[in-house]
Amino acid sequence: MSSPRSLLRRSTGAVVSLLPQGRMLPDEVWHRRHGAIVRVAALQAIGLVVFGAFQGLSPWTVLAGGALVLAPLALAVPTGYSRKLRSAGASASLFTASTVLVQFWDGQTEAHFHFFVMIGLVALYQDWVPFSIGLFIVVVHHGVLGTLEPRFVYSHHAAMDHPWRWMVVHAAFVLAASVTHLASWRLNEQQGLRDPLTGLANRTLLQEFLTRALSRRDDVGVLFVDLDDFKNVNDSRGHAAGDQLLLAVAQRLRACVRSGDLVARLGGDEFAVVIHGGEAAARRVGDRFLASLSQPVLLDGQQVHVHASLGTADASTLCQQRSDLDSAAELLRNADLAMYWAKSSGKNRLVAYAEGMSAAAQDKASLRDDLGRALAEGQFEVFYQATVDYRRQTEDCGPAGQAARAKGYEALLRWRHPERGMVSPLDFVPLAEASGEILAIGAWVLRTATHQAAAWTAERGYPVGIAVNLSAVQLANDDVLTVVRDALRDSGLRPSQLTLEVTESVLVGDLEAVSARLAQLRAAGVLVAIDDFGTGYSSLSYLRRLPVDTVKIDRSFVSDLSLGGSATLLVASIIELARSLGLDVVAEGVETEQQAEVLRELSCTYAQGYLYAKPQPAQEVRAELPGELPVDVPAMVAEPSTLVPR
Repeated sequence: MSSPRSLLRRSTGAVVSLLPQGRMLPDEVWHRRHGAIVRVAALQAIGLVVFGAFQGLSPWTVLAGGALVLAPLALAVPTGYSRKLRSAGASASLFTASTVLVQFWDGQTEAHFHFFVMIGLVALYQDWVPFSIGLFIVVVHHGVLGTLEPRFVYSHHAAMDHPWRWMVVHAAFVLAASVTHLASWRLNEQQGLRDPLTGLANRTLLQEFLTRALSRRDDVGVLFVDLDDFKNVNDSRGHAAGDQLLLAVAQRLRACVRSGDLVARLGGDEFAVVIHGGEAAARRVGDRFLASLSQPVLLDGQQVHVHASLGTADASTLCQQRSDLDSAAELLRNADLAMYWAKSSGKNRLVAYAEGMSAAAQDKASLRDDLGRALAEGQFEVFYQATVDYRRQTEDCGPAGQAARAKGYEALLRWRHPERGMVSPLDFVPLAEASGEILAIGAWVLRTATHQAAAWTAERGYPVGIAVNLSAVQLANDDVLTVVRDALRDSGLRPSQLTLEVTESVLVGDLEAVSARLAQLRAAGVLVAIDDFGTGYSSLSYLRRLPVDTVKIDRSFVSDLSLGGSATLLVASIIELARSLGLDVVAEGVETEQQAEVLRELSCTYAQGYLYAKPQPAQEVRAELPGELPVDVPAMVAEPSTLVPR
């Protein structure tokens, strides 16, 4: 149950949120304006002393009036005080000057106009505190002093007879002027606080909204959203389609939050949401948003599936020593780090910020810097893992289990870091894709693998095939055809000996565009395989629409074959469907004879795994597997799910 204190704080915050507010000024702007206002206040004190002397007032009265105006500046000048305290001191000085002027001028009506000039001046702060100070001083001066010494406050008898009634009139005008000034600032600034495409808040408004929430000690959480593979939509369908997709995503995100929350677009395909209720509420909103993305978006009459990586953080992750402005920036940074953690963990998921992510991000940044030099310094290597032919085993070697004939090799990218040792592709491939380094790295792997296959072909006297994996970034690049043709030409390898593998995840972006690009590659004479098939991104029915030659069953299903049940049924379904479409099937991750036996019974075409051979450098690869006949071969490059060093 909420305490009275927290209930009062929430109620006050709700009331304050209804008031029109100007922008939160940058430090440089605020200090410049504050300095000018303080100088005006000091000059007013001097001016009032001079004015009082000309009015014939006693020196003590004149000096006392000047001292009253200067006294509040003791709060306005020290730089160690907060903005609100310093602006309150300066505002108190300005409005005190108004009351002193009224007193010195015997309540002259024109003297009261000075209050409205001061209202315009404190409007430069774009905050409610200065206006509240002015309103308070008007109430005390016009009400209390108007009752005690009415002739020094009012210049007409109606006000002298009813000072509190006229105090209300004056206070109402001061309040109306204050609201008008702030509303004017707010309306004029709306154009600079909204994203022109989606109408959502922009980064500036997000920062200010979050800073104010933290200053009120509201329990808020931040949800950071980044669309997965959005660039593929822009590249394949154009920026107009990309804008349509962003509008659809913004609408779904807006539908997942409450009225008091703020949804902002930070630029590109990045969004952020400030959610009242802390990390738990932010997680609920994130889960609702991910669920909403399960429905495809209609672009130009075609359904496009979109996914997103989400990160959350709340006030409990903050350093308590920071200012509200710095805390807002830190909270956004924490949510951003959590989002990148979600993206590097496989995308399409929600991750909450945890201690240590910042250090991990710094380590990743260091790794990213090293990655830019790795290719030039020769730190990359290509390992090769054999793929065995179950049909040759049966035909050439008699009963199953006696020997396995190798079909080819899969090329696996490795990074031997000079300080870290072997770096997992799970760590560096996403970085290479994000930075674009994967294009140069992938081209190098393709050249290396095709030259090695050509060398083996010449040495062994029979065609050795090689399979190279293309990442989504490579596949979307318009130069991929040129890169493939140049590698084949330079190595002398026949196109039919090269198999290009793409992971099933590339199908989630734009099936038609991917299908067209794969058709171009096949037209060049190379073979095409779908890697990691069955991991959930696409339907089995998509196979008939794709120009492919081979399906590779993901290792997660192969590892469960010994248990029987649904895994066996799924693998059997994939094999049967592939056979009906005239496709070959490769089972990945075969590690036990029991798994191999089930695959042979299901009439699987090929298999690879530790049961037959581990990934090895080219100089350690032998022409024959233990107890086997000579072989042909495929290979592969750099997709995180298939390039984990063992």
